[in-house]
Parts: sequence; C-alpha cells; structure tokens
Amino acid sequence: MANGIRLHYLDWGGPGPALILIHGYASNPHVFDDLAPALTDGFRVVAYARRGHGQSDTKGPFDTATLTNDLRGLMDGLGIAKAHLAGWSMGGVEITSMAGIHPERVDRIVYLDGAYEWWSPAWEAASKALPPNFWVPPATAMASLEAYREYRRIVWTPAVRDRSRVEANMRDGVVIQPDGTLRRRMSDSVVQAVNSTSHRLDYTKVRAPALAIYAATFRDVMNGDPAQNAEQLAWEQKYMVPFQAASIERVRRELPHVEIVKVPGTHLDIVFTCRAQVVAAMRRFLRG
Repeated sequence: MANGIRLHYLDWGGPGPALILIHGYASNPHVFDDLAPALTDGFRVVAYARRGHGQSDTKGPFDTATLTNDLRGLMDGLGIAKAHLAGWSMGGVEITSMAGIHPERVDRIVYLDGAYEWWSPAWEAASKALPPNFWVPPATAMASLEAYREYRRIVWTPAVRDRSRVEANMRDGVVIQPDGTLRRRMSDSVVQAVNSTSHRLDYTKVRAPALAIYAATFRDVMNGDPAQNAEQLAWEQKYMVPFQAASIERVRRELPHVEIVKVPGTHLDIVFTCRAQVVAAMRRFLRG
C-alpha cells in the first residue's frame, strides 16, 4: 500500500543505491523488463505501475500531487530513503515533481524521452494528427491475443525483432476474456480521467543533476511499408521535430544541471532497440 492505494511493483534487486523506473501513459512496469536487469550490477532496480495502470489500483485522482505522493509512499513502503529516478514518457511527471518537492529523497534523475510538455498545445495538435488506431486499437486487433500482438508490432514497435522482449508489457495491458477476445486493462473511465488531467513540469525547482535522453523520432519511420514510412516521416517533420527542439531548449534553459543525450531509436522503443546506449549513458551519469 502507498498513499492509500495498492501499487503493483517489480523489484529486480541488485547492490548499491536504489533506482526507481517509472513507465509512461497506458503502459506498465514490464516495459522495463529488458532494461532493468542490465542495471542491477550497480543498483537496486525497482519499477511500479502508476495508479490507473497495469495491476495497480484504478482509484483517482491522477493529478501531479497525487502521483508524487504515490511515489513517496512506495519509497516509504520499500524502506528507500533516497533514490535515483528514471521516467519514460509521462513518467517524467513524477521525477520532476519529486525532485522539486522532496529533494532530500532524490539523488539524480533521468528522463527517458520524458522531458516534454505533453499537455501543451503543440503536443495536442500533434496527437490529434496521429491515426485513430494509434491510441485506440481497432476491434480487429482485440479479436485475439495474436491479433493484438500483430497490431502492436506494426503500430508501436516494428523495430523490435524479438517479440519476447515486449511480450510481458503487451500482455499486462490487456485482459483475455472467456471467449478469447481482449479488452484493455485500463477502463474507458480511467482513460478519460487520465487524459483529462493535465500536468505542468516545473523544472525550475529541480536541483538534482539530470540526464535527458531523447529518441531520434517518436514513431518508426524506417520499418514499415513505403507508404507508412512516408506518412510517419511527414508527421515527424511537421510536428515532432519542432516540438522536440522547443522541449530541449526549455530543458537547457530551466534545468541548471542537465546533460542532453540523443539516441537513434524511437519514443516507443527507446528501452528496447537503444538499450545498450541508454544503459551506458545511465551508468555513467548515475555513477557520477
């Protein structure tokens, strides 16, 4: 229990200081199944399902203060007085807030393509321009586990050849019903509540050293068919390139102790296809 709710967490163990990994929107801690073991040689690595996600309780609210108190409660429950924090995508909310409000509990922070203002008008426009099936799987994809697996491969992570690396993350996001069809684990009401809650990243209060890792693109522009690649590249150039550039400029301006690193993967596969680069950058940075 943490902050009055049940939070599901994974603990890979390991010697040394604690490193807490926080997943992004509509994901779960199994997204780090591939990354975490590579860091247990020097850190105790833990990841948890944010409220409303994965196997954690679905009770709201989902505002920044509540999510931050969830993280603090988890640390208290696990006996972790101080930790490094790494947030992927929307996980940047908690690490920014925690470092600003409770600096005594935070050592260093890492943004895994998570130093973005996801609630800005720029991202809202970009998100609306994505194909409808990007955010909500079509009915055909929910007909069976195999259909959903193929949907995720095509739409989200086509560059991940070994699908066993993403299997647990994929399975934890759905529930198999008696007739073999699937439903999303996040109910429509939770999705609506999470989507209607905005967050403001206040970098100016952060005094912890920070590493901001950025992926080359948001979507995969190389591993689809020619038409898909062209469509996704056009979206990247129109929306993501200026959005990322503005985000990096703001991070450099407002975070006094930040290091920027770029890796060649995508936002959706950064912890898989870029594992070696991400692990190397994190090890070097966290060890000071």
